[in-house]
Amino acid sequence: MIVRTLKECEGTSREVHSGTKTWDSVRMLLKEDGMGYSFHITTVYAGVEMYVHYKHHLQAVYCMSGNGELESVANGEVHPIEAGTLYIMDQYDKHRLRGGTEDMKLACIFNPPIIGQEVHRRDGSFPPTK
Repeated sequence: MIVRTLKECEGTSREVHSGTKTWDSVRMLLKEDGMGYSFHITTVYAGVEMYVHYKHHLQAVYCMSGNGELESVANGEVHPIEAGTLYIMDQYDKHRLRGGTEDMKLACIFNPPIIGQEVHRRDGSFPPTK
């Protein structure tokens, strides 16, 4: 059994800050935990925009608070994101995520799990998990 709190993970190597100051992420469950997926609490800051293309990972994201929008690069569809919204990147989708008027607090699951210190590369992806 694994039990950990967000508070005990904050301020440790499980807390990762983007080099672009667009997001911060606390990686509560990682590959080393052996569950087959990773679980993160991520903050996307108000007013930012980021291009994302997880070409090596599938992702599910639940918005716990705040607001923003998600744009599909493939077809230009824009979806509002607010507390209670779940979006799933089940096709390695290229997308733009925009922070709205408030910071978004997101619960994220990645499959395969990430190792821990990954940040977005130039192409919007995380490196493949080894």
